[in-house]
Amino acid sequence: MEKTQAPGFEFPCTYKIKAMGLDEPHFDALVVEIIRRHQSDIREGAVTRRPSKNGKYISVTVAIEAQSKQQLDAIYDDLTAHEKVLMRL
Repeated sequence: MEKTQAPGFEFPCTYKIKAMGLDEPHFDALVVEIIRRHQSDIREGAVTRRPSKNGKYISVTVAIEAQSKQQLDAIYDDLTAHEKVLMRL
């Protein structure tokens, strides 16, 4: 995989990907599954979840060792394409 640079980033680097959706069972597992398509090595403790104030939504953050801007773009494209992911940061 090409190690291209992005402004402000030097790859490889630790990068946190956040996805938000309805607080439904297994949403966090779905986010991890999508990210694993592009980064198989997700360390223990790399996944955190935070419910919204009213409990309707959940945000899931996954810390990965990003290898390139193309890898991050592919992850975000897959997250955006999934109907259960309402927002990604």
